[in-house]
Amino acid sequence: MKTSKTVSVCTPLEEDQGTHVFDILGYSKHKGMGHDLDSYIRSGIFSVGGHDWAIFFYPDGFNGYGLDYISVYLMLLSNNIKLRASCDMRLVDQYTGFPFSVHKTEIRTFSPGDFTMFAPETPYFMRRSEFEGSPYLRDDRLTIECIVTVFKMPHVTETKSFPKIDMPQPDMTENVSKLLEEMTGFDVSFIVGGETIEAHRFVLAMRSPVFKAELYGSMQEARLGECITIKDMQPAVFKALLHFIYTDSLPSGEDTEMIRLLLVAEDRYAMDRLKLVCQSILCEDLNVDTITTTLAFADRHNCHQLKDACLEFIKLSNFMDDVVGTQRLKDLKATCPSFVVDEQGKRRKFS
Repeated sequence: MKTSKTVSVCTPLEEDQGTHVFDILGYSKHKGMGHDLDSYIRSGIFSVGGHDWAIFFYPDGFNGYGLDYISVYLMLLSNNIKLRASCDMRLVDQYTGFPFSVHKTEIRTFSPGDFTMFAPETPYFMRRSEFEGSPYLRDDRLTIECIVTVFKMPHVTETKSFPKIDMPQPDMTENVSKLLEEMTGFDVSFIVGGETIEAHRFVLAMRSPVFKAELYGSMQEARLGECITIKDMQPAVFKALLHFIYTDSLPSGEDTEMIRLLLVAEDRYAMDRLKLVCQSILCEDLNVDTITTTLAFADRHNCHQLKDACLEFIKLSNFMDDVVGTQRLKDLKATCPSFVVDEQGKRRKFS
């Protein structure tokens, strides 16, 4: 399965920041302007982030809300633009010159034509009585300082492939197989059909619990330097068995008879993977000519998956119609007693 991983990055928001200082002289003379929408004093227009802004000061409060409050707003004047910004509205201490933050508007959308063009979204900037008795008003003068920060649209980088280092293919089997090819470091010998065949104890023990018990456990048959005699097995079969142990694959070009002999050897050395590999090969070779022999072999050697495959082959093919009343059926019944057929009704039963 091929897998891929890509990455893109949203960079930090770029921002433009500007500060506008709005000095208002003769505060007392501006009181009594009223509470209407146009009862304000507006600062000069200033630009931040390429957009026009202004400060609106309502000495008597805005639109009748909070009659005992002054109202101060930042307003977006640019049309046909929606943007994200924040602002910090401050009053300057007339004695120290230091500003004091009265109302902060966190980053949000400003849109012309609706209430979001103003900040803050409240008319209650500061209670008038508090303001007039504060150091922010001196000699009938107040100073409003507004810091505006405009955030540009986020920038996302082009999608790129994530750094990748290809995982190397497993090579343990290749390295182990070289031990057999190079014929070095052998520490155990077997006599098979009069022929001496050498191998490595740890490799055999790693692949077969029976070899492990024979070579290292309580069943230990040979000490270093001694030979182990393998009875009832041909040298070619034992060599093919060793080939599988070292390479996890069968020698190329093996015929059906050798596969069956390897299945018998597998049963002797409890190598379940070899058993499945051999059963798979025999299953692929199923046909009307091999089904009888293969089914009998599977039944005799407890190859359950192969046996099930044979029975399924019989059910899916016209095999029974072709063999009823023939010598082939008699051979099948003789070699595989668990297979019973009612010839008259041509019914099949599998036990």
